Amino acid sequence: MGNASDATAAFTSTISKEYDVVMGALYIVYCVLSLLGNCVLLLVAHHKRSSLKPPEFFIINLSISDLGMTLSLFPLAIPSAFSHKWLFGELACQLYAMCGVLFGLCSLTNLTALSFVCCLKVCFPNHGKKQPTSNLQMSKPAHFISCFLSGNKFSWAHARLLVAGVWCYASIFAVGPLAQWGRYSTEPYGTACCIDWHAPNHELSALSYIVCLFVFCYALPCTIIFLSYSSILLTVRGSRQAVQQHVSPQTKNASAHSLIVKLSVAVCIGFLVAWTPYAGVAMWSAFSDATRVPPSAFATAAVFAKSSTVYNPAVYLLCKPNFRQCLYRDTLTLRQRIYRSGPQLGSARQHNKDASVSTRISNGQMDTFEACLRCVDNPARCHVTAAQRTACVLTGSVHREVTLGQLASTQLADFL
Repeated sequence: MGNASDATAAFTSTISKEYDVVMGALYIVYCVLSLLGNCVLLLVAHHKRSSLKPPEFFIINLSISDLGMTLSLFPLAIPSAFSHKWLFGELACQLYAMCGVLFGLCSLTNLTALSFVCCLKVCFPNHGKKQPTSNLQMSKPAHFISCFLSGNKFSWAHARLLVAGVWCYASIFAVGPLAQWGRYSTEPYGTACCIDWHAPNHELSALSYIVCLFVFCYALPCTIIFLSYSSILLTVRGSRQAVQQHVSPQTKNASAHSLIVKLSVAVCIGFLVAWTPYAGVAMWSAFSDATRVPPSAFATAAVFAKSSTVYNPAVYLLCKPNFRQCLYRDTLTLRQRIYRSGPQLGSARQHNKDASVSTRISNGQMDTFEACLRCVDNPARCHVTAAQRTACVLTGSVHREVTLGQLASTQLADFL
């Protein structure tokens, strides 16, 4: 009975009902936008798969991890927030927390790998090119590493290897608490689950897990990202200064890698802004008295963290030209297919076509056409060379078509 009551208390929200409702509403918005954005991004990447570059493979992997977080977290977090308690039991809580850690760390590690690859391509494009040892004399591992460290030789094999390493790296820390290295539990606000941030206050293994998590999954990746993009910005700045001295203003163009660098920096900044509040609150709870950390601080930090699933696809779909052009082309194609498949729209289009034909006839284009047809039967009537305006005259129940020149002046005035 004691364990049951403790579990019930742990799964009960510790923040106000209004706060939970606001969180649930925000999670619904995040879920819809994330599903739409990431699915569209993956669809666009599939359509332009033949022209994708190896660094863009990390964008696809980032979208997959964001989509995994969306599908595994929001369907459980939304009803729990509106119910003011965790609804799905202990086992679901463990799986929820593991998925959150796995996909969150995968996204951060993926961004770290992307920053490293961008640094190689911009700062070391020809590294190893002037090595005295030929490729035939080098061993396969040495040749693979040499090609990997050369930005221009970064291939799909290197990208796949790095992506596999990203998932393995994230999986180590995600499976750790299930193997008793650290522990998963409910969040301090009660309607979601994550790492037990209170455990380091009284468990040494939990404290070592938190320390390793902070060092290898936050501090180290952030350092690599900062150093990579600092090197890129310095290299690009030096290249532009050299270009400005030797190239005319009409031919000054940005570096070929400047766009992917700007987009990657934007995504990294967005990701760090989203996850830094949660990391700060978690460290506050782990290395001080956890009871002094208000549950609302964890709830607010969690809202920021989950917003990263929306930010990433929006940046690439709206700011990357080749993705944006492909999205526009696919949208236009879909609209044309819907337009052609609709029977009512098709009949409306035919009606508009008929109206345009009748307009051309009333302007006299049909007269010339009919005259040309009459020339076959009666060549003497081929003197008609100019278009004639015609009118239909109704006399009793009989109507006849005459040219405007054949109408009497009074009839012509009445007609006009």
